[in-house]
Amino acid sequence: MKIKYLHLTLLASIVLLYSCGEVEKKEQTIKEPIKNRVATGTVLNHGKEVPIKYGGLFRMNESSSFKTLFPQNIGDLVSVHIAGQVYEGLVKLNNKTLEVEPCIAKSFTPNEDASVWTFKLNENVFFHDDECFPKGKGRQVKAADIKYCLDLLGTAYPQNTNFYVLQNKVMGVNEHYKSTGEGNKVDGGVKGIKVIDDYTLEISLYNSISFFPKLMAHNSCWIFPKEAFEKYGEEMRTHTVGTGPFVVQAIKEGNQVRLKRNPNYWKKDKFGNQLPYLDLVKITFTKDKKSELSNFKKDNLDMISKLPVDEMEAVLVGLDEAVKGNNTPFDYQQTSALEILNYDFSHHKEIFKDVRVRKAFCYAINRKSIIQYTLRGEGEPAVHGIVPNSSSYDNSVIKGFTYDPEKARKLLAEAGYPNGENFPKVTLTLSEGGGRNSRIAEEVYSMLKKNLGIHVDVDIIPFTTILEKMNNGTLDFYRRAWVADYPDASTFLEMYYGKSVPKELSEPSMINTSRYQNPEFDAVFEEAMKASDEKERVKLYQKCDQILIDDAATLPIFYSDYVRLVKSNIIGFPINSMDYRDLSTVFISSKK
Repeated sequence: MKIKYLHLTLLASIVLLYSCGEVEKKEQTIKEPIKNRVATGTVLNHGKEVPIKYGGLFRMNESSSFKTLFPQNIGDLVSVHIAGQVYEGLVKLNNKTLEVEPCIAKSFTPNEDASVWTFKLNENVFFHDDECFPKGKGRQVKAADIKYCLDLLGTAYPQNTNFYVLQNKVMGVNEHYKSTGEGNKVDGGVKGIKVIDDYTLEISLYNSISFFPKLMAHNSCWIFPKEAFEKYGEEMRTHTVGTGPFVVQAIKEGNQVRLKRNPNYWKKDKFGNQLPYLDLVKITFTKDKKSELSNFKKDNLDMISKLPVDEMEAVLVGLDEAVKGNNTPFDYQQTSALEILNYDFSHHKEIFKDVRVRKAFCYAINRKSIIQYTLRGEGEPAVHGIVPNSSSYDNSVIKGFTYDPEKARKLLAEAGYPNGENFPKVTLTLSEGGGRNSRIAEEVYSMLKKNLGIHVDVDIIPFTTILEKMNNGTLDFYRRAWVADYPDASTFLEMYYGKSVPKELSEPSMINTSRYQNPEFDAVFEEAMKASDEKERVKLYQKCDQILIDDAATLPIFYSDYVRLVKSNIIGFPINSMDYRDLSTVFISSKK
């Protein structure tokens, strides 16, 4: 995994790009008194010790709006970025290394074979103040609250789209989900989730999972109070009640979200400073990337990400030139991402039941051309399986699909469609997400037409619509970009685990949306999930990866890179391969 940091400046000659999406230049900070307002201690930044400071407004932009802030319904990265500042789980990820760290739970301990996990809770964690509590005062978090939320995650109800996180893992959760889906209440909730005392929770698994704490870092496992869910229900899409460092101050749908410092937050840094340091966080939703870049240049934004490739040359200048100028300083951050862009086949559709058709599609795509000309060097061709390379997973041993149009045509002819003759109508569906999605789809469309003689219709629909259609199995062939739910290869492989597919097509399939089923893959995947030795587990993951490629279970396109620009006075905001963001320890240093 590559991580690159450069201290650069904005090119003075960039032409100002005006639009109606400009961010207001003046922002008011909150006047609320904060205990221990004067911070102590320093942090190391670019080799220099920087004094920690309280206060200030951190401003970032997302190119699309959030979908929901309710943890068990979140399925997009924008919503995770926002809700992750409001909610917390038993554990969290390190903002730099992605290692699992204690959070609401101060410790987590497995039994000998990692089939039972015991979580000891911190006793000073409180929910945010909210009207759902008596006199509006947030109460202490206890083990019963954790069980309530995890039981709910194992319950069949419309807002729960993340059941797969616990499915086939926590003892009794499959039975609980089935029973609640039939309208039956289960006394005692999920069998494998037990409250030992007010500050101790025990979770028993169907099988050993040595990396179970990574699963518990998923957004669906964030904790909220029973009182809030019972009072607000579906309104929890925007009415948030968590334990995190920030609370929602205001939401303007499609325009912006403002988060305010939680003055009662329970965490402190190693110097004894109460977190968080920031007063306010503002997230705007400007789709136009040129407008976003203009706002960044004019100091209306502190961070921008996913820059348009056609603007990069205009933005970045060499270090020598930067030293000579008086331009606004910023840090250029880049890392390989735990994200793959792939197109899934619906395996229950008659045309894609034939592996020769699927392989023909896979060999017909020139991934290197897409990277070079469409993405201008952003990302890497997905020629080594579906799991991105990382420090814990070597995908170089996976033999993926090369560009071989001759082999593609031969396979299609063997399937009964020489030169695409009599090939049935197929629609490629993708979600709205800026020009990049459509440009890649245009290339895939052109390559399939040129190399196979196939005409594929392209349909662009809203994200929420495509998600529903994916789950319900109504699509033919669709874009599915997958960002790791947690830092482990299983998060990618589980998308094709056949035992998570419901028996009836009428039932939604929320993780294996392609409804791919292969007993050999399932058996190896189950063996990998049980393996306690990490090296053994990775080898089994690699075997799973190769099975998926050999069976053309999906059409991999490329592995993503994350690139962002961050103002140099923003301290404590490192980039990582999941784009995981923890703003609790971010602060704004004095400008020079």
